[in-house]
Amino acid sequence: MSNNKSSITLTGLARRFVDDGLLDEDTAKDAFLQASQNKIPLITYLAQNNLADSGKLASSAAQEFGFSVLDLDAFLPEMMPEKAVDEKLIRKHSALPLYKRGNRLFVAVSDPTNIQALDEIKFNTGLSTDAVLVDDQKLRTAIDRYLESQDTSMGDLDDADLEGVETEAGDQDDQDTVSTAEVDDAPIVKYVNKMLLDAIRGGASDIHFEPYEKIYRVRYRTDGILKEVSRPSIKLAPKISARVKIMSQLDISERRVPQDGRIKMKLSKTKAIDFRVNTLPTLWGEKIVLRILDPSSAKLGIDALGYDEDQKALYLDALKQPQGMILVTGPTGSGKTVSLYTGLNILNTPETNISTAEDPAEINLEGINQVNVNTKVGLGFAEALRAFLRQDPDVIMVGEIRDLETANIAIKAAQTGHLVLSTLHTNSAPETLTRMMNMGVPAFNIATSVSLIIAQRLGRRLCNACKQPLDVPKDVLLQEGFTEAQIETGFTLYRPKGCDKCSGGYKGRVGIYEVVKVTDELANMIMEEASSIQIAKQAQAEGFRNLRQSALIKVIEGVTSLEEANRVTKD
Repeated sequence: MSNNKSSITLTGLARRFVDDGLLDEDTAKDAFLQASQNKIPLITYLAQNNLADSGKLASSAAQEFGFSVLDLDAFLPEMMPEKAVDEKLIRKHSALPLYKRGNRLFVAVSDPTNIQALDEIKFNTGLSTDAVLVDDQKLRTAIDRYLESQDTSMGDLDDADLEGVETEAGDQDDQDTVSTAEVDDAPIVKYVNKMLLDAIRGGASDIHFEPYEKIYRVRYRTDGILKEVSRPSIKLAPKISARVKIMSQLDISERRVPQDGRIKMKLSKTKAIDFRVNTLPTLWGEKIVLRILDPSSAKLGIDALGYDEDQKALYLDALKQPQGMILVTGPTGSGKTVSLYTGLNILNTPETNISTAEDPAEINLEGINQVNVNTKVGLGFAEALRAFLRQDPDVIMVGEIRDLETANIAIKAAQTGHLVLSTLHTNSAPETLTRMMNMGVPAFNIATSVSLIIAQRLGRRLCNACKQPLDVPKDVLLQEGFTEAQIETGFTLYRPKGCDKCSGGYKGRVGIYEVVKVTDELANMIMEEASSIQIAKQAQAEGFRNLRQSALIKVIEGVTSLEEANRVTKD
């Protein structure tokens, strides 16, 4: 083709763009030449080089060819069919599969003249293919997102695919033969990345890589329940373990002792997820567990955590106090860290000096001075607390009160003008107070320093799309702990069913709380060294709901099921 633009007669789309005032004649001829030489559509060339507004180009092209324009921003990605079209074809033709109706596939394109794209997709899929015209810039962004989501979904790597990475037929029991080159094999890298990314997208909290004598399995803990998601070849166990250890900067040659590390995975320029990694030597290799640490969980806001209004008011009021101690208690995985960091996020202002000592720090928040305790070098919770008190603190958070020394320093800080937040491992709020007494903390110090105790559990939320009403006899409701007044007021119980939008009828989790403010009467009982049963009765008398009562309220509200309430709380 001649490069002399004076010899070019504009037709079709180029002429339409000039007639619609989007381009002048010379610009259109230059663009036509360059697009032809680069073998890309004219619309793509114009949009990539910002020679015209991509939205106006789409509208003009639609009028020329009698198409309607679809706004991709208003299109739900969930509607897009998975793996309907090969990635190479999508990239080659900038054509995005949008949805299927019967044997018809609707494909988004920005160039209505690209008949070849529709013909190739039709040939490869066996489906009748219809074009839908879209904005070129939005199309390119949507294609990148679509292919990224497809690349991180499970299922396109199975044992057969992975057998090909075996590079030598040596004795697989000799794990020391695993080399860095083998660990960096593309299938292993891709497989491990898939496991991590799919866990993030599935809302998992933990990933378990587990070797056994004859099998190797991967499990995710989602909404508190472990589920098997993959079973690669047992031959790949050493390589998968080594790959995860390299990612977390651990010693791949050390397989006799446990190791701890971290992985940071950047999902985008603004979003990153941390993984806390622990390896453990077992009979058949190393079990590796990754805890997924999402910093955004601390920024959900207190309203998203599931506190009832009166409980939220008690927590917020305690956070406003200039001094005192807030204790959060519950088993591992009950959401204590998120509760504490939600409070710290509220307190995190330029006027407040906040320091935390944790083992290890799970959530990174800018504006908060976080310290990882390290007992190997003599930096325990007690040593960190002593240092904090010399650093002009306003708010101190202690990851866990494990011993008398730490407890005494924390209480002293709470009594001398500091707000202290911490956790203990007990089953209820009253047991937290007696646990501190049993540790050796004087009852007077507990009564004068502790201002609020939060005991919590995490229950699974019912899926709103598929939950079903459940009829339960009145005598059973009374036996479960519902009051006569609640039953007479009337409410609907729901049970899980399960659909394509949830996992077994549940989607997400909600906090169940027992929030007890240390009132004057409770403080007197503490100083008299009352038992946890006596303290619990007094808390009930003062209107503080226990965990069971709070769980039943979530059942009445239709947030969770009675079955789930029974799983996470006991009378």
